[in-house]
Amino acid sequence: MEWLRPAIDYGIIGLLLSMSVVAVAVALERHLFFRRVSLVDYPNKKLLELELTRKLHIIATIGSNAPYIGLLGTVLGIMLTFYAMGREGFMDTGVIMVGLALALKATAAGLVVAIPSITLYNVLVRRVREFLLEWEGRHG
Repeated sequence: MEWLRPAIDYGIIGLLLSMSVVAVAVALERHLFFRRVSLVDYPNKKLLELELTRKLHIIATIGSNAPYIGLLGTVLGIMLTFYAMGREGFMDTGVIMVGLALALKATAAGLVVAIPSITLYNVLVRRVREFLLEWEGRHG
């Protein structure tokens, strides 16, 4: 069960870090696209909406799944702690606390990824709605 410690530290936390990078990269790409979009280039509202919402699902997926991946790290960390406690019998409370801290680190990392991702998603969806309302105002 000792393989769980690096799996949590590098696997779960690394996955969450990479998810965070992807979410920020997609949000930045969408923001840059929004800055250069011209409503007159879109005679059809559905085509405009399709272009504006492209890739936003990636940010939403990351934001909604990051807490679960963090929770998986928490469960694995607690399993590792209980396994060590059962194997050693009587343990120093410091060892137990280190295992629980490792578990909670994964939960915190999941939330650190999810909260900004959902915020970025909501900001971008709001901007999409503004574009669509502006297009409707111009085209009737």
